[in-house]
Amino acid sequence: MENKKALKLIDKILADIETSGINTDTLIEDLKSLRSFALEQQVPLVVKVLRLTYEHLEENDSFLIPIPDDDPIEDAEITQEKNEEVDPIESLMYLISLLKDLKNKMNLMDLSDYRDALNAY
Repeated sequence: MENKKALKLIDKILADIETSGINTDTLIEDLKSLRSFALEQQVPLVVKVLRLTYEHLEENDSFLIPIPDDDPIEDAEITQEKNEEVDPIESLMYLISLLKDLKNKMNLMDLSDYRDALNAY
């Protein structure tokens, strides 16, 4: 995101998660505020990912989506094992950090993967 207020909010969200974990009360409100910046900047992928993220947090009281894999793994058993090892804090912090640089194509690809995983959950 290019908006300075949005970047400050991203930093605040990351600091809050790092210090107090996933506190859904404040986190969901911060994500909704961040989503309004994405709406202003007209970034539909970010708008969608943020909405799906806070809805996921509301429903599950945690973040149960793993960090997207760099390499697709064909063996379903290995994939299932990786999914069982989800670190909610690490995955959520990674997702939020992707929002800092939307010009990076890898960040956009990972955001798309998060969107798909959130939709499928």
